[in-house]
Amino acid sequence: MAEQLFAWCSNAAIAAWLGLGCAAALGPGPWRERLLFVAGRAVPLALCLVYVLVLVGYWGTAPGGGFTSLASVLLLFAAPGKMLGGWLHFLAFDLLVGHWMVQTVVERNLSRWPLLLFLPLAFLWGPMGLLGFTGWLVGGRRGR
Repeated sequence: MAEQLFAWCSNAAIAAWLGLGCAAALGPGPWRERLLFVAGRAVPLALCLVYVLVLVGYWGTAPGGGFTSLASVLLLFAAPGKMLGGWLHFLAFDLLVGHWMVQTVVERNLSRWPLLLFLPLAFLWGPMGLLGFTGWLVGGRRGR
């Protein structure tokens, strides 16, 4: 069951990232708003729901695991259900960051070209994409 959930949720996240990319490419209109809502809100919230269900379902399955040391985190994520929970956490939060990036560009009417760099970075290496995008935003303001 955990393997199936992993595949379904990963595929949903990939589809949502593609949706965010399409929403970034589209001009103003209802399709962009729908894509942003589904890809940037509905899918991450659905992933959050699955996360909670997985967390509850696998409660107590990693004795000795925790967050007090690297060793205890390793024990925690050695349990497949706990690793799935961690993966779902990444998928949901990275998608929310991607949504924020696209929404920020759309609302401020900024160039969408930098999203070609920052969305894939956020998809593959979340904090790196967020850092780069934020640096681009701040750097762009200085030039005004």
